Amino acid sequence: MKLSGPDIGIVPKPGGQGLVGLPVWMWTAKSPETYGPNTASATAGAVTVTATAKVSQIVWDMGDGRSVTCTTAGTSYDPSYGNRQSPDCGYLYRHSSKDEPGQKYTVTATSTWVIDWNGAGQSGQLTQTRQSQTQITIGQLKVLN
Repeated sequence: MKLSGPDIGIVPKPGGQGLVGLPVWMWTAKSPETYGPNTASATAGAVTVTATAKVSQIVWDMGDGRSVTCTTAGTSYDPSYGNRQSPDCGYLYRHSSKDEPGQKYTVTATSTWVIDWNGAGQSGQLTQTRQSQTQITIGQLKVLN
């Protein structure tokens, strides 16, 4: 069973630029390896053990000292949403990334996988974490009179 970190989707996209105070949308693709459920069985002799893993939460470290915990995969952004906030996994930066290394925030998404297993009359639960990273640029717009 392969368990990976989130397949990060984020707007503003890496290589683009967002602005202080405008919504950031975060999500992960929902595949068996990146979000679950992911089920596998193994047999040794007369004993078969089956395990099912699924993500219970994703903690997004936004690179500015703050984090967001999302209990869903998030909603992928569509341009028709305009400047609306994400309904389930979003963020607003308070400061630009100009003082960060490379003038970008490093965003780290950490998935918590919950693995339920059973076999040979036994059952249990394990947890594992997996991480993925990306970088985004956040600028600041100033209006002059």
